[in-house]
Amino acid sequence: MLTIRREAPDDAESVARVHVHGWRSGYAGIIPDEVLDRLNVAAWAQRRRGLGTADPEHPFTTLLAEHDGAAAGFVTFGPYRNNQDRGDLDPAYGEIVSLFVEPRHWGDGTARALLAAARTGLVTRGWTEYRLWVLADNHRARRFYERAGLAADGERSTYPVPLAGGRPPVDLAELRYVGRTDG
Repeated sequence: MLTIRREAPDDAESVARVHVHGWRSGYAGIIPDEVLDRLNVAAWAQRRRGLGTADPEHPFTTLLAEHDGAAAGFVTFGPYRNNQDRGDLDPAYGEIVSLFVEPRHWGDGTARALLAAARTGLVTRGWTEYRLWVLADNHRARRFYERAGLAADGERSTYPVPLAGGRPPVDLAELRYVGRTDG
C-alpha cells in the first residue's frame, strides 16, 4: 500500500538512497558514468541532515512515498529559486525542486501520487503557478511532466556536472516547465 508523508529527520538515508538510485537509473546515458558511479548514499544523507530538510521551518518541504513501509520516492517543493539559488527565493511562484522514484516503482503511480501531493502542498502555501527544471535530455521525465499538464516555457539553463581531477564540468542543458495547481 502506498502512503505519502512528510520527511522526518530519521528519513535522510532513505531519501538519499532513492535520490542516488534515481540519479543512476534516470540519468544513465545523460550524466557521465564516472559521476554516477561515485554517488554515495551516506554523503547525500549527511548533506540532507546538514541542510535541515526535515525541519518544519525549512522553506522547502519533502514528502516521502512508501510502499509497505519501504521508501519508494520523494518530492521536494517550495518557493521558486531564482537562478536555481536556494538563497534567492521568489515567493510569487512555487517550485518542485526534485521528484525521484525508485526505478522498481517507475510506472506504478508513485510519481503521479507524489506530484499530486506536491500540488496540494503548493496550493496550501498559496501558489497557483509552479515551475520546475528538467534536463533537456531526460525524455522520460519530460514526457511524465507533459502528461501531467506542465509545459516548457522557453526558459533554458545549464546544469554543471562536476568532474574529478580538476577537469571542467560537463554543462547539461535544462528546460523550465510550468504548471498550474488549479489545472
